[in-house]
Amino acid sequence: MPQLNPAPWLAILVFSWSVFLIVLPPKVMAHTFPNEPTLQSTEKPKTEPWNCPWR
Repeated sequence: MPQLNPAPWLAILVFSWSVFLIVLPPKVMAHTFPNEPTLQSTEKPKTEPWNCPWR
């Protein structure tokens, strides 16, 4: 059974990983969210009891 020549497959593997590790992270990290999160206050909101009309 003939063996595959590893030279082109190694080049393809190295090129694809270089794309994943060099090109894509800056593109992903440059993504901005449309709504920036706001800090919530530490006060708990005042809740009112709710009576179920069907009970």
